[in-house]
Amino acid sequence: MRILLALVAVYVIAMAALLYQVLADLDPRYRESAEEGLVETAQIMATVIEQDVEGGALPTDRIAGIFRALYARHFSAQIYGLHKTEVELRAYVTNNRGIVVYDSTGRDLGRDYSNWRDVRLTLLGQYGARTTRDDPQDAQSGVMYVGAPIRYNGEIVGVAVLGKPTRSFGEFITAARGNIISVGVMSGLSALLLALVLSFLLIRPLGLSSDLLAALGTAWWRDEQGRRHFSPRRAWRAVRAQTRAAAQEVRAAIAGRNYVQDYVQQLTHELKSPISAIRGAAELLQEPTMPAQQQRRFAASIASETHRLQEVVERMMELAALQSRRMLQDQRRVPLAPLLQELAASARAKAPSLRIDVITAGDLAADGDPFLLRRAIGNLLDNAVDFSTPGSGGDGAPGIVLSLEREGRMACIEVRDHGPGVPEFAQGKVFDKFFSLERPGSGKRSTGLGLAFVREIATLHQGSVTLGNAQDGGKGALAQLRLPLSREA
Repeated sequence: MRILLALVAVYVIAMAALLYQVLADLDPRYRESAEEGLVETAQIMATVIEQDVEGGALPTDRIAGIFRALYARHFSAQIYGLHKTEVELRAYVTNNRGIVVYDSTGRDLGRDYSNWRDVRLTLLGQYGARTTRDDPQDAQSGVMYVGAPIRYNGEIVGVAVLGKPTRSFGEFITAARGNIISVGVMSGLSALLLALVLSFLLIRPLGLSSDLLAALGTAWWRDEQGRRHFSPRRAWRAVRAQTRAAAQEVRAAIAGRNYVQDYVQQLTHELKSPISAIRGAAELLQEPTMPAQQQRRFAASIASETHRLQEVVERMMELAALQSRRMLQDQRRVPLAPLLQELAASARAKAPSLRIDVITAGDLAADGDPFLLRRAIGNLLDNAVDFSTPGSGGDGAPGIVLSLEREGRMACIEVRDHGPGVPEFAQGKVFDKFFSLERPGSGKRSTGLGLAFVREIATLHQGSVTLGNAQDGGKGALAQLRLPLSREA
């Protein structure tokens, strides 16, 4: 859809540039056409006057009679959208000094027009024309004038000027401009509609259209009285989540072979070590002369490595199931402060010698799956417990601080420990699958899937997660999980 909309945008921009040039060129083209007609008519009027010139005098009786009869004519002409019932042409005649000797309107008789461009240039034997407003304050009152020389014995003895108000063809310009804009708008809307239809036809076989409708259904929620309400913000989040999931699905489909190959390589590498340990211990247990103490040690090793294999497989299945989700199924309002208190109490029970403090700023809540949010925050807290030791806070300070605060429209959950922190070589790798660091107390490693699990949960909730070293001057790691606040928050 983005590709098609980008093509539509390119088409609309190109069409807009073309229409802008056409509209800008529309008025000059109409003026040129009208002026060409005025030139010929002015030449006819000058020719009529020349037939009556005697001794250089300019008789205007005939032309005056023509215009009186012309203005008295009644007619009805429907020119496309324009209904014309009267003649709007006007004319005046000047002598060789530019003095008006005839004016069809009767307003400017006897005035000196020698400085007007149409008269001055025509008397000089050049082409003279001008456009002047009858009312300087009214842009629609312009009149286009064209001059033609009146000659006697080869000399110019006067000027015949014909004028036409620009509003007479301005209606054609307005109508043409409206038609062009309408065609451009309809063309752009047609291209947009075609893009949407093609997008729907492309995603329909993939089942994404039904998923999108299902995602919009999650925008409905019930209040305490059981009444249903529609949340535009939830709808927007659902659409964003669905489009993001669809994009990821398409990318995964395109690069599916490489993804599966990489996944299998990572899993094989992770399983190789415990399988080798189990095989070696099993072979040694077959020795008939092995002491009972060593047999118990190798049997315990087999049990430990088997448990590790089972844990890796179970975590991989959970992660694969989570990655296959396109949207949240069980979405509800989850109060975060009680959840943090509950998880902190559970962590204190597992590590009674470790001080864990909880700091909350307000009654914040997020929309999401309560089970998944508990797993995500619990994994971060378990990770902090593994990398902490009793008294790691120093001077009676807490070993782990679990805090909740608001950042704009997001709830930020921080898990701060005072352990060794994240080594420089591990920066940027902590969320990779199967990447794990040795625990400071036992030296053991985890499956390396917990943080990847947390990242998938954060992405599914339209949030984000980061893990790095604390920047407050102390040692230790700082994990931050950001989630969009609930509509009711």
